[in-house]
Amino acid sequence: MPYNTAPFVEISILQVLVTLAEAMVLVFLVMLLFLQNLRYTLIPTIVVPIALMGTFAVMFAAGFSINVLTMFGMVLAIGILVDDAIVVVENVERLMSTEGLSPKEATRKAMGQITGALVGITLVLAAVFFPLAFMAGSVGIIYRQFSLSMATSILFSGFLALSLTPALCATLLKPVPPEHHEKRGFGGWFNRSFARTTHRYQRGVTGLLHRIGRVMLVYVVLLLALAWAYLRLPTSFLPVEDQGFIITDVQLPAGATANRTSEALEQLERYMLSRPSVAGIVAIKGFSFSGMGQNAGLAFTVFKDWSERGPDESAMAEANRANGAMFMGVRDAQMYSLVPPAIPELGTASGFALRLQDRGGVGHAALLDARNRLLAAAAQNPVIAYARVEGLEDAPLLQLEIDRQKAAALGVSFDRIASTVSTALGSSIAGDFANLGRMQRVVVQADVSARMSPAEILELHVPGSRGGMVPLSSFATTTWTTGPVQLIRYNGYPSYKISGDAKPGYSTGQAMQEMERLIAELPSGIGFEWTGQSLQERQSGAQAPMLMALSLLVVFLVLAALYESWSIPVSVLLLVPMGVIGAVLAVTLRGMPNDVFFTVGLITIIGLSAKNAILIVEFAKDLHRDGMGLIEATVEAARLRFRPIVMTSLAFILGVSPLVVATGASSASQNAIGTGVIGGMLTATVLGVFMVPAFFVLVRRLANRRAGASGDER
Repeated sequence: MPYNTAPFVEISILQVLVTLAEAMVLVFLVMLLFLQNLRYTLIPTIVVPIALMGTFAVMFAAGFSINVLTMFGMVLAIGILVDDAIVVVENVERLMSTEGLSPKEATRKAMGQITGALVGITLVLAAVFFPLAFMAGSVGIIYRQFSLSMATSILFSGFLALSLTPALCATLLKPVPPEHHEKRGFGGWFNRSFARTTHRYQRGVTGLLHRIGRVMLVYVVLLLALAWAYLRLPTSFLPVEDQGFIITDVQLPAGATANRTSEALEQLERYMLSRPSVAGIVAIKGFSFSGMGQNAGLAFTVFKDWSERGPDESAMAEANRANGAMFMGVRDAQMYSLVPPAIPELGTASGFALRLQDRGGVGHAALLDARNRLLAAAAQNPVIAYARVEGLEDAPLLQLEIDRQKAAALGVSFDRIASTVSTALGSSIAGDFANLGRMQRVVVQADVSARMSPAEILELHVPGSRGGMVPLSSFATTTWTTGPVQLIRYNGYPSYKISGDAKPGYSTGQAMQEMERLIAELPSGIGFEWTGQSLQERQSGAQAPMLMALSLLVVFLVLAALYESWSIPVSVLLLVPMGVIGAVLAVTLRGMPNDVFFTVGLITIIGLSAKNAILIVEFAKDLHRDGMGLIEATVEAARLRFRPIVMTSLAFILGVSPLVVATGASSASQNAIGTGVIGGMLTATVLGVFMVPAFFVLVRRLANRRAGASGDER
């Protein structure tokens, strides 16, 4: 089996399963580090597989499959699934150690304190993904995979945190002495260090709450920096993956014979098989992405397993190397080695694809001239690696001129002339006959020696109405001309198919911008349209701002309904840009573009940022309602929630970290998802623990001023 696409799918899912297992181990270690007790750590660990099984059941009922996208959603959800359980266990452990309560009493009191926060966190994290499910087009299908897998797992996690986790805490945990944090060794050192950090954090928050004006000034500066960095981020659709093979499109000059095509393909085969990373090659003569003809060819080069190839032997590197070797070594053919697209149904290769159109009726010659000017300008552009025509070039054509008056005088009808020429040059099926028990077809065609030159074609005889055979030379002449062998239209306009790719270090979005700029310099009447994956990239880029706005709106409405307040949702959502800053900075530092997976990461960051803010705001609201001063209540809430915020954030970051360092099959997609999410979670945590208290105090003061001394801001 020389060409098979199944191994990439199998290995990709296996890689994601390995990543899933690594994430669970890392999350377990984080919980063990903070809780330092296997019983405490065991409870969140039990919750995760139960939530995942429930998610699989819902996916099965909804008709979804186990694929790379749904498994990516599972990996992202691992760090989120333990959050609710960690919040419960940490609060139970805190009450047991500080107030000396029994496990059952501590659990009952802990749930009374955090049930509202758990409900808010679950609803926000699940609701933030719902707009993904209603996007249209191919990108909508991708979004729905994440939306279902993540939202369902989060809802199961919240349900378990309100039911199973408290039951496990009351059953599995044992009473602890108040001084149980005073341990020796590494555990004691960690507890003392974290206590000192918490004390410094509390003092820092107190100082910031007396300087809210400066905090908001820094916030505005960060917002301006975010807008500048986000707008400069290059765009793309999906990461280019090493799928284990490349495709080489072979095109010889118009009129080239099949023998010349075979020689060119043999040169390609010799080069590819000389590469140590190549396992085999399949070459097809007479067919290519440009069309069918004896001057066209197509080759599929299959590489060895990903584990047997180094970084410089990836599909992208081998394609670039082959393009250089074939350009220098083969003069008789144009060969382009292409990496297949992430979605095969959206094109034949990665990069961009457009249709150059004659929209003003300027004619074939003007469209051809515009195409050549565009290709020449693209070849000189520093952003575009190559731009080529997907189609057969204009070729020499033999034009047969029929003198109809002479033909009529000789008793030859035009229908018989057309039938004779068509049969002699293109063949015709005359019928079938039985031969040794098998039906065989009779195909009529002039012998090769009788159709090699115009003179021989004119010697063809056409049956006349008077019973004789009349040679074509009696009423026909031949002339050579040049014309198109393909007539391509796109949305009704005469078109040329043009595809290409960006140079290393640039994104497809940047290459598309350059092509649009070059096309704008062409004569009037020439237009273009993006197609395939490029069209989806444009549509997904237009959808991204609306998608994030919808997610923010959904979060605001959920929180407003939950807390019957507008100040709490505002103080929570003010943190979201701080998470986006980290995501943009992380992908910028790694040279990654703004693509579909980055958008999914941003939506995740919206939910996670809101989660951290809810943990502080919920406690501050309750303490303030119980009579504590606004600043004192906010500082105390920040102190109490600092540990679970750090725990849950660190668990999520380490749970997603295998995606960032993934290699091999589907590694580009894993890197694209993980990088933005980890960067966003870092800044949302580091900046959020300081800014959320300031946001809450500021918004609460404004609400109280507006509503009066009563403080009722509803």
